[in-house]
Amino acid sequence: MSFFLFSCAYLYKQSFAIPGSVFLNILAGAIFPCLVAFPLVCILTACGATLCYLMSCAFGRQYIEQYFPEKLAIIQHKVKENHDRLFYFLMFLRLFPMTPNWFLNIVSPVVNIPIHQFFLSVFLGLMPYNYICVQTGGILSSITSLDDVFTTEILVKLLCLAIVALLPSLIYKRKAKISGAM
Repeated sequence: MSFFLFSCAYLYKQSFAIPGSVFLNILAGAIFPCLVAFPLVCILTACGATLCYLMSCAFGRQYIEQYFPEKLAIIQHKVKENHDRLFYFLMFLRLFPMTPNWFLNIVSPVVNIPIHQFFLSVFLGLMPYNYICVQTGGILSSITSLDDVFTTEILVKLLCLAIVALLPSLIYKRKAKISGAM
């Protein structure tokens, strides 16, 4: 039942370009084993983004042209420029961490990106991101107390960082004291 509810929520979120994949991917890693969660979120990401693509294709053109004319022109130019290697360009956009995936999902049919290239670029291009999020969820679900987080090793590392952060202030203070004594 949780598998079905999670899948429905994920598809809904993706279909309507609602931000927050990171949280659902982490949740998937926390409630499902990695071998289930990772392929699940990859499939749901691609299917949900494709539903968004289809809705945008049916209803979105006029809104995209009205509200995002500059961004649309940039994407159209880039798609034409990379027409011979469009799949690789799409993969780059998906792998680049600062690309707004929601915008790519809604603008892709408007700039005539074929649906099969769109689906595959989402499925493959977001795999690293999805894997990192799922792994994070798995790690977080294994924490049972603060002792799991604040181990002796972690506390020593934090202490070392604090000392390194304090060093410039101590050096500056020492130099000021030496120059004041002269």
